[in-house]
Amino acid sequence: MNKNHYVAIMAGGIGSRFWPMSRTDYPKQFLDILNTGKTLIQSTFDRFAQFIPVENIYVVTADSYKSIVQTQLPEIPEANILCEPSRKNTAPCIAYISYKLLQKNPNANLICAPADHLITDQESFMKICQDALHFTSHIKALLTLGIKPTNPNTGYGYIQYEPYAVSENIFKVKTFTEKPDKELAKTFIASGDFLWNAGIFVWEVKNIVKAFEKLLPEMHEVFDAEKASFNTDKEDEAIERIYPQCVNISIDYGVMEKADNVYVMPSSFGWSDLGTWASAYETLDKDYLDNAVAGDQVMIIDSTKNMVHADNKKLIVLQGMEDFVIVDTKDVLLICKKEKEQEIKEYVAEIKRNKGDKYL
Repeated sequence: MNKNHYVAIMAGGIGSRFWPMSRTDYPKQFLDILNTGKTLIQSTFDRFAQFIPVENIYVVTADSYKSIVQTQLPEIPEANILCEPSRKNTAPCIAYISYKLLQKNPNANLICAPADHLITDQESFMKICQDALHFTSHIKALLTLGIKPTNPNTGYGYIQYEPYAVSENIFKVKTFTEKPDKELAKTFIASGDFLWNAGIFVWEVKNIVKAFEKLLPEMHEVFDAEKASFNTDKEDEAIERIYPQCVNISIDYGVMEKADNVYVMPSSFGWSDLGTWASAYETLDKDYLDNAVAGDQVMIIDSTKNMVHADNKKLIVLQGMEDFVIVDTKDVLLICKKEKEQEIKEYVAEIKRNKGDKYL
């Protein structure tokens, strides 16, 4: 294993579209959404620990989730759990780990990846990551992994790339597009030069720091001013000063869409961002009536194409249901048409207005 290779697992989100399983105080990255026996962040850690030294694996999360990370990932040193005092999207999160590592190891080559994605082909993923790290160690590149699309999905951002490879399976990025409508997504797929944006990035920290300096100069200034505090007992206080001064912005919008040295690797490794219950449905094994069931005590009668998640302690009997998401937790039962599940965020906001935070 290469001592210059690092990983930052980004684990600060609240996963509201997986409500009612995912709650503000215990969001989806810390849950076993697919009943595999491991939580999503545990699976993500295990994936990287196969080729990155454990002492070089960091988790960036919210202050309030630190103890959950410690419990679920006891292998990670406490100093490698970086706590954000507030949620400011991915740019400050990536700036934090990048400026910290630059002080620690100026040759650090970093993968930034979400904690809550599903990857089923571990071997292909490992090879792609190793190829990516090799490329970024030789070229001053900001590299992202793009997923070869299998359908005109409107839930993902898209990356268009130039036709000629600059290295084996690595292409210059032409455009980034936010989540398109169905017709535009179909056009993208038909053109053959678009990929899904997986939100997995690879770069040497010195090169991403240069990009911050150029493209997000205010953010660069506040991190750079505190750099002497990183990796010391003054780091937490420095971060408390830095974060209120940071704009809430994604790394895609703040850096990747504007930089001139952005590249992409077209990839296939059984990826899903597990963003919604429908994506969990697509991933899980189905019964002969196309029901995806996570739970041992669920009985299905005359029902088809449902996504069911239930506790193993309670018997659930479904009859006459088609195309529903059914999620049963200790204090909430959600029954929602699959086609309406993108609106779960709105239901959660409505619950907050009517019932307060008790069920969130």
